[in-house]
Amino acid sequence: MTIKRQTEEIETRDLREVMERALEQALGHTFTDRALLLLALTHRSYSNERGDDSAGAHFEQLEFLGDSVLGLVTCAWLYRRHPEQPEGELSRAMSFLVSAPVLSRHARDLGVGPLLRLGVGEERSGGRFKASILADAAEALFGAVYLDGGLEAAETVIHALLERAAGERADDSLDAKTVLQERLQASGRPLPRYGLVAAEGPDHAKTFTVECRVEGSRVGIAHGRNKKAAEQGAAAAALEALDLMAGGS
Repeated sequence: MTIKRQTEEIETRDLREVMERALEQALGHTFTDRALLLLALTHRSYSNERGDDSAGAHFEQLEFLGDSVLGLVTCAWLYRRHPEQPEGELSRAMSFLVSAPVLSRHARDLGVGPLLRLGVGEERSGGRFKASILADAAEALFGAVYLDGGLEAAETVIHALLERAAGERADDSLDAKTVLQERLQASGRPLPRYGLVAAEGPDHAKTFTVECRVEGSRVGIAHGRNKKAAEQGAAAAALEALDLMAGGS
């Protein structure tokens, strides 16, 4: 190994350590077991290319754990924060807060993408920027924090996500059309299509009816005083319908 190559490898390791420390600071947790942090950033494609696809060689087990921890912490947070809310509203809020678009945005803001360990193929296909991979990595990080520091540490980390995401949801619901579009993109499905079904009433007080279709099927319909409002309503109805379908599957 040449001195130049040794120097480059040392510089690469040093840079990664600096970036990992920045991630911990943004996350709000410093790992005692740094192997957990590394595992939470290791995608299956990376271990596949090294001939090791066994459980524990990539972040999928941590993701599984983190998903459950995130669900528990989010449920408790919503219960305490909105004790007066009916179950249906709590379920819709929960669905938004733990959705792939919210998690992937959070992972991007934390700086997860540049730290992911990916296989060459996944790297070339833009894996560092894929919403699905970033969302999975966020859940893996939550699982890693739970194992490293317990439930209290996980709550601290996840509460930061929930506070921010709740603010986004309050900001005109991060508008329903945007939420629907991001959710469909995250699952690899085509974008929704909106169509005017009817425009009734006098010119000064028309009521517009708009439908929302996903993959050719109507999943939402709503009325509004203008087409934009009707489209938002149709998107919200579509999100509710998709939540019900997901719950029944």
